[in-house]
Amino acid sequence: MPATHQVTNQVPPLVGHDPIGGDAALAEACLRHADAATLESLGELGRIAGSEEAREWGRLANENPPRLRTHDRYGHRIDEVEFHPHWHDLMRTAVENGLAGAPWADAQQATHPTAPGRHAHVRRAVGYLGWTQVEMGHGCPVTMTYAVVPALRRAPELAARYEAGLTARAYQFGLAEPTGKAGLVAGMGMTEKQGGSDVRANATRAVARADGSYALTGHKWFTSAPMSDLFLVLAQLDEGVSCFAVPRVLPDGDRNVFHVQRLKDKLGDRSNASSEVEFEGTTGWLVGEPGRGVPAIIEMVNMTRIDCVLGSAATIRAALTQAIHHARHRSAFGARLVDQPLMQNVLADLALESEAATALAIRLAAAVDAGEAAFLRLAGAAAKYWVCKRSPGVVAEAMEVLGGNGYVEDSGLPRLYRQAPLNSIWEGSGNVIALDVLRALERSGESLAAVTAELELARGADRRFDDAVERLSAELGNREGLPFRARRVAGQLATCLQGSLLLRHAPAEVAEAFCASRLGGDGGAVLGTLPAGAGVARIVERAGVATR
Repeated sequence: MPATHQVTNQVPPLVGHDPIGGDAALAEACLRHADAATLESLGELGRIAGSEEAREWGRLANENPPRLRTHDRYGHRIDEVEFHPHWHDLMRTAVENGLAGAPWADAQQATHPTAPGRHAHVRRAVGYLGWTQVEMGHGCPVTMTYAVVPALRRAPELAARYEAGLTARAYQFGLAEPTGKAGLVAGMGMTEKQGGSDVRANATRAVARADGSYALTGHKWFTSAPMSDLFLVLAQLDEGVSCFAVPRVLPDGDRNVFHVQRLKDKLGDRSNASSEVEFEGTTGWLVGEPGRGVPAIIEMVNMTRIDCVLGSAATIRAALTQAIHHARHRSAFGARLVDQPLMQNVLADLALESEAATALAIRLAAAVDAGEAAFLRLAGAAAKYWVCKRSPGVVAEAMEVLGGNGYVEDSGLPRLYRQAPLNSIWEGSGNVIALDVLRALERSGESLAAVTAELELARGADRRFDDAVERLSAELGNREGLPFRARRVAGQLATCLQGSLLLRHAPAEVAEAFCASRLGGDGGAVLGTLPAGAGVARIVERAGVATR
């Protein structure tokens, strides 16, 4: 029956594109907050990210999740996790291209105002947003390795021991004494089964030893990337919850007590290992002051939350790219999908969501480069809440663009859909983050002032933006029942920040459509409902990524 199987009107594979330099919104954000040399330095990474080879790495790493080996053939406890070889290819590419801890070393070396390292965190963010579109799962250990450095600096002697390995552009997998490895990977163990986000309910105890180390006994309900070289974990001292650095291998070369009980069977993020771990006299070293473990580990969490925003922006962008690629090559009812008015409305709305998420994510990275701690404290929390919360709906709408084809695993959209909720849960789910926005507002006048100054940069550019800022101010001024309204406040704050960025930096049709839908309309509650007159064709054309 060969005649019945002629393939027509199907979409060619999406390969040969550049998700970094070929993404106008991302490339412009890089130029805006860094320079052309920074964007050029990511050219090879963009080429790899758009290649067929990298797509296969991601597919196979996802379809062959890690396996836990608790014992060897002789009955010895080994607690090792095995990964598919292509997971290591993904990790190696990320680390060697400076997406892990390298920016902290690059920034320290940037003593001259024109040195490349002065944009180290923007460069890393742009690369991370582009590269993780290949496969999101391996981003977790990359993120942890990046985020652990500022927290570890609270203990200078530990930073001196581990920072060179954490900031190296070398990937080495396997258990070995950390100072003997060229490159290190970090993980984190905060939550326990009885407490979850309430880490003050943690039951793990730490007892001081004569040599200055501590013996930790207890469990961790979620320990990220259990084959990492070093972890930050929380445990109780008499003074309260404290933070400890726990290596897998001790300085004398012996393995630390680190019993991996099982790997989590997760909805998505399947190429990455998440685990439950038991400590029994496990050796750790104090990071920061006794009883001040939460502020110490928050140094790490503040950075991982930025990557939640970047990861969600990457997920949104990956879904948008698939949708536009499909619509450009698929015809129905006598015309290409991309030329049909209602499909243009949907695609343009998806593109607005992507550009707004990208602009805000890279702005956060620029704040790290600039040392804008006050801005980050509030803007980072609001962005984490809003961008991550928007991701599942965007991916679902992109899946509908592909129709039944999008519901099939081969398309890649189901993998994105399963991944999409993660960043809204990881490092504080929606309620936790929304309440954290309120804490930042209440405890730091500097944070509110810094965000207000950012919003003022766009005042007067659009009436709908000005009205939205006034509504936000009224919400903040009404103290009654504020916790009940925390999600509303966090969302309004994030969309106002996005509006400010797009009004100042995006093309007129993008800023106009965003203000009309997100600030002056229904907030983009249902995508594909942009008002008549929106420049949808130009917005879609801008969002397309050309293939080679």
